[in-house]
Amino acid sequence: MNIDTLFLFIIEIVGTIAFAISGIRLAAVKHFDLFGAYTIGLVTAIGGGTLRDLLLDIPVFWLQTPVYLAVTGISLLTVIIFRKVLVSHNRLLFIFDAIGLALFVVIGIQKTLASGYPMWGAIVMGTITGSFGGVVRDILINEEPLFFRKDIYATACLAGGVVYWLIDLFGGSTVFQQAACGVTVIGLRFCVLLFDWSLPVLKYDGSENSEDLSASDKKK
Repeated sequence: MNIDTLFLFIIEIVGTIAFAISGIRLAAVKHFDLFGAYTIGLVTAIGGGTLRDLLLDIPVFWLQTPVYLAVTGISLLTVIIFRKVLVSHNRLLFIFDAIGLALFVVIGIQKTLASGYPMWGAIVMGTITGSFGGVVRDILINEEPLFFRKDIYATACLAGGVVYWLIDLFGGSTVFQQAACGVTVIGLRFCVLLFDWSLPVLKYDGSENSEDLSASDKKK
C-alpha cells in the first residue's frame, strides 16, 4: 500500500467513524435497540460509498475488508460509553456529520478520478458518496432527509468539489486539493449552524386549489 492509498484509507476510516457515530446517535434518540443502532450507523457510514462503487463498477469497498464493520462496532461502543455527552448535545451530531460529509466527498472525488472519469463526474460522485448514507439513515429513522431540507448540505458537497476542481486547474497539489475541499464542506456546514444560512425554499400555497379539487372529486 503506497502513501496515497494509505492516506485515503485513513480518511475513509475517520469518515466512517464520524458518520457511524452520527447515525448511532440518532438511533439512540429514537430508542433503537443495539442491533438497530448498529445497523443505522453502518448504513450511514457505507451507504454513499456503496452506491458510488456500484455506479463506478468497482469492487464495493467494505466487502474487501471487515475493518468497516469493526469500526462501526467501535463507534457503537463509543456512543454507549459516552452517551450522556454524545446523545444530549445536538451540536455534536452536527460536528460528526460535517466531518464525515467532508471526508467522504474527498474520497468520492479521488476514487472517481482514479477510475478514469472526468472531473464533473467526480464532483457528482463526491456528492453522492458524502450524502447518500445520510439520506438512507433519515429514511430508516422516519425523518425528512436532511438532503432535501433548506440546509446547505448537498450544496456544500458540490461547493467542495468545485474548489477541488479549481485548485486542480491551477496546478495545486493533491493534498492541497483534498484539504481545501474538506475545509469548504465543513466551513459551509458550520455557516449553517452559526449564521443560519439556507437555500431559498420553493413554496406553493395550494390550499385553495386543493379545496376546489376535493370538491370536484366529491361531485364525481
